Amino acid sequence: MSGHLRKLGVLAASLLLASAFQAPRSRAAEGGADDAASPTAKAHELAKGDVLLETLLTELDRSKDHLKMDGVKPPYYIEYRVDDVDNLDSDASFGALVGSQRAHLRVLRVVVRIGDYKQDSFYGQGTGGATILPLDNDPIALRRQIWLMTDEAYKAAADAYAEKLSALKQFTADPNPVDDFAKAPVVTMIGPTADMHVDENYWKQTLTEITNLYRKYPEIQSVSASARFRCVNQYFVNSEGTIVRDGRINATVTLSGSTQAPDGMRLSRSPYWTEVRPEDLPKREELLKQTTEMLEALKALRNAPIVEESYRGPVMFTPDAADDILYALIGTNILGRKPQLGKPNRTTGAFATSYKTRVLPKFITVVDDPTLKEFAGKKLVGSYDVDSEGVAAQSVTVVDDGILDNYLTNREPLRDFPASNGHGRAGPGTAASPAVGTLIFKSSEALSPADLTKKLKEMAGAEEKPYGYRVDTLGPGNAPRMLYRIYAADGHEELVRGAVFNELDVRALRNDLTALGNDPLVSNRVGGLPETIIAPSLLFDELEVKRADTSKEKLPEYPAPGLPK
Repeated sequence: MSGHLRKLGVLAASLLLASAFQAPRSRAAEGGADDAASPTAKAHELAKGDVLLETLLTELDRSKDHLKMDGVKPPYYIEYRVDDVDNLDSDASFGALVGSQRAHLRVLRVVVRIGDYKQDSFYGQGTGGATILPLDNDPIALRRQIWLMTDEAYKAAADAYAEKLSALKQFTADPNPVDDFAKAPVVTMIGPTADMHVDENYWKQTLTEITNLYRKYPEIQSVSASARFRCVNQYFVNSEGTIVRDGRINATVTLSGSTQAPDGMRLSRSPYWTEVRPEDLPKREELLKQTTEMLEALKALRNAPIVEESYRGPVMFTPDAADDILYALIGTNILGRKPQLGKPNRTTGAFATSYKTRVLPKFITVVDDPTLKEFAGKKLVGSYDVDSEGVAAQSVTVVDDGILDNYLTNREPLRDFPASNGHGRAGPGTAASPAVGTLIFKSSEALSPADLTKKLKEMAGAEEKPYGYRVDTLGPGNAPRMLYRIYAADGHEELVRGAVFNELDVRALRNDLTALGNDPLVSNRVGGLPETIIAPSLLFDELEVKRADTSKEKLPEYPAPGLPK
């Protein structure tokens, strides 16, 4: 099944339905004149007019009533999640369209749990399954596919439950001191569905035009650009009574360019823009300007000197680079992932044993707030109302004055975290796990960019170093792409290349990070799930910058084809 799903491309949705939006609320809060109606009747009334949602509820009712095998416990919990996805991808290179395709699909994920909230079958092969649903709103065709997947998930849960009980016998003490599954309030949110409207021809023409700029830069080896538009309508229902329908859109444009320095060192840049609405992406003239700037930067990098073999001293990161560092070192380590059976840690990752200890300087607070829709006038792709497990989104203060106070959690409880804080998220067909929504870094002692630069020069001078470093952009592995020497004497800048950081890790963040700026940048990203990082400039009093230990490749043996005059 996973191989089948990988072919799907990615997300989007239609369903041209008109439904009033309802904020997430508990069943107890619904009230009103129809209180006498059964929960099932209420659910079907809410879904009226939406064939897919009605079908999910109908088959859920049937599964609750009839799903039972001899000698196996009936399910105590069932969930259905459908991602109705619509994708448009266009690519161009060297002024020519490389490809453009649109894909629409529906992915169903089914989870069946046997046992109870304390101890259940979510183990091994019992973690649910996924399949493709028909796009036609044929209730019988939809129900047949849902029925088959539910039956398969129930049988897998039965096998996994027996396997888990057997595995538990090897432990003398209880290896699982917390529950397997957290209870959660019933949520009802029937939001409007999203539909994607994109001028495909405009983007094809724009991508070919901006990549045609390669003609002005004979030293550039490759120039390409892509536009990705994704629309997702997610449906979620479970046997507890939660019903969610939510539609969202995001759009990304990426530029890519590469070249080689005269000594063979490969150099590349890949700026990108991600927005909630396609109309908020940079327009053609702005993209032409940005592509020119990218190509000019590559041209400058070709002629830039290589960094010294080793430098240890002050380093400043502008917000674009800071977002990447903080996501990699903080965002991935505050996720409350349940350890394997028998493992004593509270969670996994670099902060597994850091609860209630200092992980950042005292002046820093970190909040993840997926309920935030905008920041400084920019819409946030990491915003959502209800997560992929039907739990209402919550703002969570993760780090308070440098102390790790919380993890981002889903419905798999951790020690000291018995309930979800609304951060269980999933892509189409995958199991939900803790994930960042909108992660915001704040400082109680923020400095202006000018003051940070002044402090950088002062620290370099105090250490009798001719310069400090400023990093504007990073590449894979947090290797600097645009790196500048900032000279202490007069402040002039010099672009350099060929650097890597040594020991840029969580310890450096805790011990060597000396100041944050007051210039937060919104970084929307959709590499896996839609997430947003909002971080300002960073200033470290000491980091080690080394020359990259990479063998330089040979230059092409003969020149590129000539261009028509």
